Amino acid sequence: MLAHFLLSSGCESSRPSAIAMTAHSAPSAKTNPNAGQIGMAAAVSIGIGGMVGAGIFSILGVVAQAAGNAMWLAFVIGGAVALLSTYSYAKLGAVFPSAGGAVHFLVKSFGDGVLAGGLNLFMWLGYIISLALYATAFGSYAATFITTTPSPLLLKSLAVGSVLALTLVNAFGARMMGRGETIIVAVKVAILVVFAAAGLFFVKPGNLSPAAWPAMESVLFGAGVLFIGYEGFGLVTNAAADMRNPRVMLPRALYVSVLLVIGIYLAVSVTVTGNLSDAQIEAARDYALAEAARPFLGEFGFRLIAVAALFSTASAINATLFGSANVCYMIARDGELPADLSRTEWKQATGGLLLTAGLVVLVTLCFDLSGIAMMGSAAFLLVYAAVNAGHLRVLNQTGANAVMVWLSLLTCLAMFAVLGVYTFQQQPAAIVALVAIAAASFAAEWGYRRWTGRTIRTQTVGQASRA
Repeated sequence: MLAHFLLSSGCESSRPSAIAMTAHSAPSAKTNPNAGQIGMAAAVSIGIGGMVGAGIFSILGVVAQAAGNAMWLAFVIGGAVALLSTYSYAKLGAVFPSAGGAVHFLVKSFGDGVLAGGLNLFMWLGYIISLALYATAFGSYAATFITTTPSPLLLKSLAVGSVLALTLVNAFGARMMGRGETIIVAVKVAILVVFAAAGLFFVKPGNLSPAAWPAMESVLFGAGVLFIGYEGFGLVTNAAADMRNPRVMLPRALYVSVLLVIGIYLAVSVTVTGNLSDAQIEAARDYALAEAARPFLGEFGFRLIAVAALFSTASAINATLFGSANVCYMIARDGELPADLSRTEWKQATGGLLLTAGLVVLVTLCFDLSGIAMMGSAAFLLVYAAVNAGHLRVLNQTGANAVMVWLSLLTCLAMFAVLGVYTFQQQPAAIVALVAIAAASFAAEWGYRRWTGRTIRTQTVGQASRA
């Protein structure tokens, strides 16, 4: 979902490298021609767009499987964890504004070493997992227009087809698609608000009764699974270099966007669990949001949400494919991956785009929606924990409250531990794959450094803009 910022800014792969932008001082208007182009409304839109992407259309059924009719409480807990990390990101982004966001924070905190490099590669692979989630959700919603009993082959074919089709779009240039991202965000949010507002009038109180809540550990499991629906708030920091006054605007935009999204998720989750029984949600797990519209909006409501889901997931695949491919391009250009991945292979398709698409297809074919959601949430909980851990090393520069940063770190780790246990119980192959991905990220970084003797080629903002 990184590209919600890249695309909404109309940027292409020639944008200054996220890793390269490691100047010690904040960019000025003289070194950054885009400074001042991002206002408060645009910054909040970036955050909301990053969070309210395709995730909400795909993870509801998976969360309900764990948290039952206490799903709304799981969203509140997940939102609280996100809010704590928001504090850390706000402090880091105000002091180290750049287009790099978390990538930049890791390099500033840990320096040019295997740790920062491995985490950057792991983050890129995390976006690949997110893409697989969106593609799987697209396949599930698209299949509802074909049959009520889709076969696994049909679901996988539709999911893989969406990735291949949008890779082709990116190869011809995704900038045109990117111009409509702000409109897409507005449409998605409007549909969810209308759905929740209408559905709240039809909620069956018995469906929300605390007497039917599962054990608290199950609610915590659900909170861990859904974290991927909040991870996009960090994208606001990618816009810091282009804000008029990031020290003031960035924290406000982060807090406003997270609080608004918590409210949206809370209303949506109450509407879903209030209109459907646990058994109904389980039966329509992969398209639960559309199924929840049927009781009060009928078949029209089901189709409306399904169309919105297709629109949203396709947009998210396109944007995230563009952004994650750009991350691969940047890492390769700056020396962390083979230079061939930054070379244009066909049309505007770089080796990084083709590699990213290939890995997305592989993950999509190997795991179901719940396994992918668990891996994605776990991956970003680890990334956010790493950012918080790095923040502790630069507290004297950010002026952040150490207690708040420690709370951010510990809640991310605690949520990761809870999710790890649940994933091991439900999808052992997913946790094994995640461990393998993490190990491969650091092994690849270490091996490539040994092989090439490379270091991250840090540049000033002005130099990066000429790269």
